[in-house]
Amino acid sequence: MASGNAIRGSRVGAGPMGEAERGDSAPRLRITYWCANGHETNPSFSEEAGVQPPEIWDCPRCGFPAGQDKNNPPSPPRNEPYKTHLAYVKERRSDADGEAILQEALDALRSRRIIR
Repeated sequence: MASGNAIRGSRVGAGPMGEAERGDSAPRLRITYWCANGHETNPSFSEEAGVQPPEIWDCPRCGFPAGQDKNNPPSPPRNEPYKTHLAYVKERRSDADGEAILQEALDALRSRRIIR
């Protein structure tokens, strides 16, 4: 029976696995971003890709947007409270509109003699 602490897939004296087998890593560009909570994030981007790094990066700690200016980070997004369907309807219609629609529906029902 093999010992429990042996590393599978390697042999004694094999050396470290890494760049020798995979080739050299691509040159990287590290950009520092700061969020409104003062968290610092350092993602790396490929220098060879030819793409500009984004101006805003999401902070992995708090989720707020982070910018490259430490003294002036982007402001956090404003959270809107949950609104019910009735709240949205009340935004579009006034009380007078609601009364008129209700009266129209009641008149239609009365004309069919469902409600007296």
